[in-house]
Amino acid sequence: MVRIHLDTDLGGDTDDACALAMLLGWPGVELVGITTTADPGGRRASYVAHCLQLASRDDIPVAAGTEVSLTTLGSAGVVTDDERHWPTTIAPRPSPPGAALDLLDRSIQDKATVVAIGSYTNLALLEVARPGCLGRVPVVAMGGWTGPPADGLPAWGPERDHNVQFDTWAALILATAATELTLVTLPVTLKAHLRAADLPRLRASGPLGELLARQGEAHGEDHGMAELGRAHAGLPDDLLNFQYDPVACAVAAGWNGAVVEEQRLRPVMEGDVLRFQPDQDGRLVRVVVDLDGASFTDAWLAAVEAAQQGPSRRESL
Repeated sequence: MVRIHLDTDLGGDTDDACALAMLLGWPGVELVGITTTADPGGRRASYVAHCLQLASRDDIPVAAGTEVSLTTLGSAGVVTDDERHWPTTIAPRPSPPGAALDLLDRSIQDKATVVAIGSYTNLALLEVARPGCLGRVPVVAMGGWTGPPADGLPAWGPERDHNVQFDTWAALILATAATELTLVTLPVTLKAHLRAADLPRLRASGPLGELLARQGEAHGEDHGMAELGRAHAGLPDDLLNFQYDPVACAVAAGWNGAVVEEQRLRPVMEGDVLRFQPDQDGRLVRVVVDLDGASFTDAWLAAVEAAQQGPSRRESL
């Protein structure tokens, strides 16, 4: 059994909800806690709770964490008041100050792997308040720019690495404090896709799958994802979104479809942009350098289905 604590900015891009749904059904995973980051007034925490309710998993503790970036004191946008994504009747779910750090700390004491699929502000605050916490367990982070995407994929640069760039001070603290750090970089996750072809299977899986399908379809329409897909040979023509965060969660859960290498890296600031560059004197970091996109699609869809069919289904996968 792999214990996982999820730190997420669910409520913006649709892949966070896909990642949470996947973890709920992934065989051999116990999700012990969820904290939200860049969460104004507990709005993101309320969306997390809604997803858990749809999967009948109200047993998992949730705490709303930091609201702004340590670096800029700025906030991040949240998808709200759009019924294609979330019911407009969902009320915010704020937490008392320090509740998210307490929940993170408890999960670490339970030897849970910490998976960061939003900005790393909660993790940095925990390390500052309680030094040594991030060195006690594995940390898997979605983000950490080390090189460009492969041919046939969008030529996005490190400025698109939102989880790092939203709070670069927090990213520097994480890079310094986490002794078992795995980076699941954005360029590699561009090989994992949510497609229109996946929607019928999602809709048939249950109420949580229906929510993911509706969100994915809306995201694809609003962001011109099909046009992006048709413009790049390495992308499907029916692209709806990239599965950045589900890939990070699958890596933390032990998925064997990712290629992981150990590299010595040093964080480097270039203006306001933080990236990681090879350095023989840098810290040893596990980096996901490739993945099997087709295999991932099958794995994450099966996990979402299992999440809505009870524990016996999860154990049989």
